Amino acid sequence: MNQPVTSATLLAENRANNVGKGETKVDLRYCLYARKSSEDDERQALSVDSQIHEMQEMAKREGMNIVEIRRESHSAKTSGERPEFNRLMEDIGKGMFNAVLTWAPDRLSRNAGDLGILVDLMDKTQLCQIRTHSQTFTNSPNEKFLLMILGSQAKLENDNRGINVKRGLKNKVELGWRPGLPPLGYLNEKSINRGQNRIFVDEERAPTIKKMFELVGHQKMTGRNLFTYLKEIDFKTRTGKHVTLSSVYKILKNSFYYGQFEYPVGSGKWYKGAHDPIITKELFDRVQDQLSLPYEATYGIKEFNFTRMFKCGSCGSGITAEEKVKRNKGNGNVHRYIYYRCGKSNGRICSEKPMREKDVLDQLLKIVEEIDIDQIGSKKRIEEELTRYKAFAEGVLGEKVQKPTHKEVSIRKFAKHILKHGTRDEKREILEHLQNAITIQDRVLEITSA
Repeated sequence: MNQPVTSATLLAENRANNVGKGETKVDLRYCLYARKSSEDDERQALSVDSQIHEMQEMAKREGMNIVEIRRESHSAKTSGERPEFNRLMEDIGKGMFNAVLTWAPDRLSRNAGDLGILVDLMDKTQLCQIRTHSQTFTNSPNEKFLLMILGSQAKLENDNRGINVKRGLKNKVELGWRPGLPPLGYLNEKSINRGQNRIFVDEERAPTIKKMFELVGHQKMTGRNLFTYLKEIDFKTRTGKHVTLSSVYKILKNSFYYGQFEYPVGSGKWYKGAHDPIITKELFDRVQDQLSLPYEATYGIKEFNFTRMFKCGSCGSGITAEEKVKRNKGNGNVHRYIYYRCGKSNGRICSEKPMREKDVLDQLLKIVEEIDIDQIGSKKRIEEELTRYKAFAEGVLGEKVQKPTHKEVSIRKFAKHILKHGTRDEKREILEHLQNAITIQDRVLEITSA
């Protein structure tokens, strides 16, 4: 069976049979491949557009047939990481191209894996020629050998550069300068010599960073409240964005702010920073103790006293709550307020305004004073508590407890005491019979049904 004759086969036969007679040229179909990455080792290389322009000029002068132009912006240090290069190799194997035009050999390969693919395609006579601005590589043993030498040289440069970079980073951290972008509250000093940048305090943001640690360490503010506080004072990052909740916790747990850093992260190798600390080690430790408390671990599911107890009188949605943190501009003191508002769970647009918890409590006390005693939840438990207290007062304290004229007066007083001073669960129990029977509209609580 006759094998199909390819241009690569013709080229090989011409070179074997026409020595001294002048070789017959095979139709070479070039793919112009241009690559540029942003890494340090390629910053001096021509841009992709410049490479394409130069190679097109050469192709025009020498009458080369460029079938297609492909460009790529990926590093060639690692094998198999360049999508366009991988596609080019596949298309050469399919016979779409039989030659490659590129600026230099290291544009095609800087690693052993990709270099091996190129040489293998030449061995199979599927890749007839690699042409650069100054060299030509064919299936000739000497030219393939030279190609492999140049490719190996590029790989050697990469390997040596990697060693030098690691050595430079090690020297930098030992001098107390952490590599990379500094955390919020610090800035990098721009230096002409790469790798010699210094870190200095960001005078605009550092005071707020310090305030964050003080609010948590001294005033026991939670991470979520701190997140709300930062939004209210419109604190933003270097890129002009608000700090996220996860970033708040990263800042609070970053030892860099008191002068220590770990590099690489997770290595267990700690260094004393040469930068100026924003906080003290003592304040940092106080914050870590505060963050380790159980309630910090459940910041996302905070419960309020009267949530899921009322409904919005305007749209029928449930009433939810949120905590607001406000700072006194005069003395810097922080105050916390809890507001109840419509949860808008019905998907409607509701104009009901938030209501402070103090106002909610005042109106609940008024409702308890006016409603039928049977509507107060846990009536039986309240009576048992009153009886137990009477026995304790008379038997242990020796006090004579006067029996109230009306038993319901004592029940009302007990219920109001729980609403003001009891636990969240006790307050909910008191209002058990009134749950979902109270609505809030125009900041007024009303009983709609028993």
